Amino acid sequence: MRYRRMNVDGGTYFFTVVTYERRPLFSDGQAVALLNEVIARVQSRHPFDLEAQVVLPDHLHAIWQLPKEDANFSTRWRLIKEAFTREYVKRFERIRRPSGTDPKYRYAVWQHRFWEHVIGDDRDMAAHLDYIHLNPVHHGLAKSPSEWPHSTFTKYVARGVYEPTWGSTEKPELPAWAKQHE
Repeated sequence: MRYRRMNVDGGTYFFTVVTYERRPLFSDGQAVALLNEVIARVQSRHPFDLEAQVVLPDHLHAIWQLPKEDANFSTRWRLIKEAFTREYVKRFERIRRPSGTDPKYRYAVWQHRFWEHVIGDDRDMAAHLDYIHLNPVHHGLAKSPSEWPHSTFTKYVARGVYEPTWGSTEKPELPAWAKQHE
């Protein structure tokens, strides 16, 4: 069966990307810094706007805006995953899949695929921003979005989109689709 993705030139996309077997690779701030470096390098060769992101120990969520006449997010993710894997394995540790695994997949850092959703309108964008920024709270990693260091929440506070205390006492209601990303 061939997996089909929705490609929209110049689209805004929400992504969920998971580590292999949900290993908590991003519990280490240095691994998060490496991921951000790799993303910036890929952005310089294959531009896109990183609208929002949260990196949790075993997965990340991001929203990207692609350039007009460009819908090739899959290549960007492939380049990010490949470069991160090479450098992570070199710098931090050797993570190998069991022997007998296809050699092209011998380093087990990422889940094979990722999940994407085309952002349809402003309301959809707002719901996905809320989901991203509440994710550390939802997973019990922080008491409020402002406490989580690996998120674009403070960028949105600076823009006036959120109050600094947003999500710390009353949790906004998230749409039903949010359950499938846990």
